[in-house]
Amino acid sequence: MMAQSSKKNDKEKLLIGRKEDIDLPDLKLKGVDAKIDTGAYSSSIHCHHIRLVKQDGKQVLKFKVLDPEHESYQRKTFIFKAFKKTKVKSSNGKSENRFLITTSVRIFGKSFRTEFTLSDRSDMKFPVLLGRKFIRQGFIVDVNKYDLASKGKKYTIKQIKDDK
Repeated sequence: MMAQSSKKNDKEKLLIGRKEDIDLPDLKLKGVDAKIDTGAYSSSIHCHHIRLVKQDGKQVLKFKVLDPEHESYQRKTFIFKAFKKTKVKSSNGKSENRFLITTSVRIFGKSFRTEFTLSDRSDMKFPVLLGRKFIRQGFIVDVNKYDLASKGKKYTIKQIKDDK
């Protein structure tokens, strides 16, 4: 028999597919393709012109999001005062140091604070990767489905069990 707290958490979990369209309101981005990757621990976003600069005597992180060819690209340079450096093991097994920021992801009309590493994903199909740290905030992944949020198909674990 499941513990009661576990049942409560199951009811709150939303079903997402292997790819979802998300909004990143702090970065002024809407409808960006995100790969949902249960094999990745952290989330990542495609950035370029990443640099540390001094502003008012303090170090800040400046970067641009997406490539000029991307339909959602903006020429805007983003500035984050709160950031850190972290070591990430990429899919090819190599470790690298990346900058990490915390920002909001909006999906199914709800916002979730999430950490993103900044990286060059220009060779990747999706500009955003959402890893397990994001997924464990209340999602279950069905790799046979995609774009559930943008299609307005909102399923919870309880609904999935009831549909059987």
